[in-house]
Amino acid sequence: MHIRKFDQDYSRRKFLEKTLKGTASAGILTSLWPLIAKSDSGITDISGAYPDELLSIEMHTKGKIKPGDTITADNVEYVEHLLDPIAVEQVKTLQRRIHIVETTTDITKMYPHDYLEATLRNQGKATFDAAGNVRTKEGGAWIGGNPFPDPKTPQEVIADMTLSWGRNDWQLSAVRDHDIDRNGDIAYQYDFIWTEFQTTSRSDGEFWQGRDDLLRLNTTWFTRPEDVNGTSYLNTWYYDQRKFPDLLGYLPAFRRVRQFPTNQRFEPLVPGMVLFLSDAWASGDPMLTWGNYKIVGHGPMLGAQGPANFMGGRENWEKPVHGGPKGVTFHDVWMELCPECITLECEPIGYPRSPVGKRRIWLDVRNQVFIASITTDRKGEVWKTFEPQFAQYQNEHETFTKAGMPAWSWTGVMIYDRLDGRMTRYFVGKRVQGGYRTEFETDDEWDVYNKYLTPQALQRLGG
Repeated sequence: MHIRKFDQDYSRRKFLEKTLKGTASAGILTSLWPLIAKSDSGITDISGAYPDELLSIEMHTKGKIKPGDTITADNVEYVEHLLDPIAVEQVKTLQRRIHIVETTTDITKMYPHDYLEATLRNQGKATFDAAGNVRTKEGGAWIGGNPFPDPKTPQEVIADMTLSWGRNDWQLSAVRDHDIDRNGDIAYQYDFIWTEFQTTSRSDGEFWQGRDDLLRLNTTWFTRPEDVNGTSYLNTWYYDQRKFPDLLGYLPAFRRVRQFPTNQRFEPLVPGMVLFLSDAWASGDPMLTWGNYKIVGHGPMLGAQGPANFMGGRENWEKPVHGGPKGVTFHDVWMELCPECITLECEPIGYPRSPVGKRRIWLDVRNQVFIASITTDRKGEVWKTFEPQFAQYQNEHETFTKAGMPAWSWTGVMIYDRLDGRMTRYFVGKRVQGGYRTEFETDDEWDVYNKYLTPQALQRLGG
C-alpha cells in the first residue's frame, strides 16, 4: 500500500489552522512567493508549494471528476464544496454546465508580464500608513505590482485587489453585453467600452504626470443600441481610500455632463443591466469606504482561470452560451482547481443607503484576483453573484500581445440577480460598434487621457 504523506486531511487541517488564525499567507508545503522569487529562472512552476491533491481535480475528488469532464446536475455533488452556492444552484436548477481543465502551475500565465515583474521587484516594500492606505516604506504612493503578494491580513488581501484592478497600467476593453430576463429571453443587448488608466500603482513605477494624489481613472461608455449611444460615466479615484470617487456622467437625453451622487454606485448603469459600479472587480469602491474585513475561509475552489477562457480564433472572441429556460443564459466557462483560495467578507460601512448588506469574495492566492463574489441584501438574503473569467490572451489559434508578450486580462463576466432571475453576461471582444478595439498599450498616454478620461471627453463621446 502506498501511503501519501500529504493527503486531503492534511490540507484540511492546514486550511482550518489558517482560517482560525485569520491569516492569508499563500502556500501549504512552503510559502508561495519566496519559492517563486528564489527559483533558478526567477519565475516558474508553483507545484512545490502544494500537495498533489490540491493540484489535481482527479486526485482531489478521488477519481470522480477529471480534466476534460463537464460538471452538470448529474455530478455536481462531487464538487459542491469547490463552488460558490449560487453556482451550485445554477447547475442544479438552470442546466448550467462547467468545463474542467488542468490546474495552471506556471505563474507567468496568470499575470501581465510587466505586472508580475513589478510584484517580484517590489515585494517587501509595502506598508500601511495610519489611515490604512498603502505606502512604500519611504512614505510614497505604491510603485507597482501586488503590494502584498504573500498577504497575512484581510487588509493586505483587499489592497492587492483594489490598487490595480486589471493589472495593466492602461487597458481598453471592447465589451459586448447581453441581459437575460427571468424567462430566459435576451431583453437587452449593449456594446460598451470599459477603460482603466492607472495614475499610481503602475507597473512602470511612475506616477503619471506626478499625480500621486490619484489612483486611477475609469471611463465606461455605450455605443449600441442607438437609444443609449453616448451614455458614459467617468470614475476618478483618489489615492486616499477614505475618499469617495468623483462620478461624472453624460446622458444623451440631457446633453450635458453632470455629477452623480455617491449612492449611484449601487444602481444599474443602463436599463436591464444587473451590473453596478460598486460590483466591479469585487472591489468597485475605495477599500476604506468598506470595512469589517474578515477572513472566513481558506481552501481550494474551482475558478475560471487559464487560457481556455480566451476565445482566440472565434469571431470577435465571442463566448459560446447555454443553459437557462431558452439556452442562452450562461457563458461556457472552463474552470480549474485553484489550489488555495481565501474567503473574505466585508460590509459597506461608508454607504448608509446601500442596498447591499455584505459581500463575500473568493480570491485565488496565486494572483490575488477574485474568482467569485456574492452580495446579500440588507435582510441578509443571498442576492447577486459576480463571476469573472480570466486568461492569458493566447491559444493555438491566436495570440494577442502587449509589449511583445501575451496579454493577460479578464475575458468575460456573468452577474446573476438571484432574487429576480436576471442575468447580465458580457465578454471582451476584439471590437464593438463605434470602431473601438480592445487594447492594452499605447505610445501616447496624453492622447488616451484626452480622448477618454476627462469631462470634455464624456461630452465628445456622447456627441
